[in-house]
Amino acid sequence: MTYGGHGDGAAAKEARMARERTEETEHTERTENEKHIDEAECTEEAERTGRDDRSGPAGRGGGTRSVRGDHGPVRYGPPAPDPGLPVLPELAEVLAAAAGRGAPEPTGGGDVLRRAATAYWARRGLHGGPEHIAAAPGASPLLLALIAAHGGDILLPRPCTATWIPQARLLDRPAYQVPTPAECGGVPDPYALLETIRRVRAEGGRPRLLLISVVDDPTATVAPPELVREACEAAVAEGLHIVSDETWRDTLHRPHDTVLLSPAEMCPDDVTVLCDLAGALTPSAWPVAIARFPDTVRGAVHHARTLDVLTALGALVAVPVAAAAAHALLGPDAVADRVRRSATLHARIAGAAHRAVLASGALARPPQAGRHLYADLGPLRSGLAARGVTDSLELEEYLTERLGTPTPGGHRFGDDLAALRVRLGTGTLVGTTPEQQLESLAAERPLELPHVAGALGRFEAALADLR
Repeated sequence: MTYGGHGDGAAAKEARMARERTEETEHTERTENEKHIDEAECTEEAERTGRDDRSGPAGRGGGTRSVRGDHGPVRYGPPAPDPGLPVLPELAEVLAAAAGRGAPEPTGGGDVLRRAATAYWARRGLHGGPEHIAAAPGASPLLLALIAAHGGDILLPRPCTATWIPQARLLDRPAYQVPTPAECGGVPDPYALLETIRRVRAEGGRPRLLLISVVDDPTATVAPPELVREACEAAVAEGLHIVSDETWRDTLHRPHDTVLLSPAEMCPDDVTVLCDLAGALTPSAWPVAIARFPDTVRGAVHHARTLDVLTALGALVAVPVAAAAAHALLGPDAVADRVRRSATLHARIAGAAHRAVLASGALARPPQAGRHLYADLGPLRSGLAARGVTDSLELEEYLTERLGTPTPGGHRFGDDLAALRVRLGTGTLVGTTPEQQLESLAAERPLELPHVAGALGRFEAALADLR
């Protein structure tokens, strides 16, 4: 599919199409070797760890070899940190009331959902009309459409959200990770960003898109405003468009003490904002995400391209989910109270988990948002090696079994496989039954509840055993 701007003449369109065909040929040639390298690395990892199946009759070479389905680089897909809380009854009622509607939601979301998204962002200082909004059934298809709508290579921080690199690979787009500063994740160091752009261009690449998350998964940190400004200004000066994933912005642990600045406030013409409502507003079982495009001609073109991709994917938000999402986005009292209480609860539990990580001798930045923290168990390497754990893949398997909950290693987020880093969730520490979870939510001192104290004790013991 070829996309065109408004008001183009026939000659201009023909020239642009020829240029795009040439660029696509160059892109395909450049990425072919990268694809073979990725495949070789997957095979090497399977051979090293023994995590493979010998399935089916012989193909070339006498057999088919594949990475085990639950540990593959893409198919494993670590879930986002779960809140560990029951569905809010008010949202369940809205969803149930819309379950009888037979007409499908239009591509990009209906008028009610898009107007609710507009109101949501307006309360956060980002104004605009519903014509600049697109919705999709989850962040993954929406981000896939956004990447497809923008040409060129992708730059992203290291580490980054687990789904970002697989999305780039699915579209056969080169993706380059840029180091983040010591104080936070989610936003690349501005000088490293400029150097990466220079090197990519020197090698024939076409950097066009920067993905960032000012409130970050996996590191649970909030990027300082001055860093966000410097990184965004550097990217825009180099001609990059920015996609700002702000899924976790409503999960700040100390909202009154934390300065959160959206890149769209600084560079409104060059930033598309993405938000997965499962971050704070709706259950992850009801997939819905929204994107806000710049109010510019280019923004309108990218919005139209995104809708084209979503149409091709058949990525429509389910009508009952759209109704519940629109209700949540309007910020009624019950939803606002649940968001606030959930953030407060996870702030306390994440703080206790952080203290346990430090007590074990491991390292971690203080969590500032979300339902997780990102720990570096490098100082415990000798104790882990005695248990057969020498990299983040083995660490993931060991702690997932030990803690009884998915504990993805740093390699899932683009971090070095040899580094012993892991994302630790706090959702399972809230309680194992709806009654326990609601009790934790309502408690003034949740850490003193028997089920929370017991879960934290088991968490501390698991880490202490590694010393």
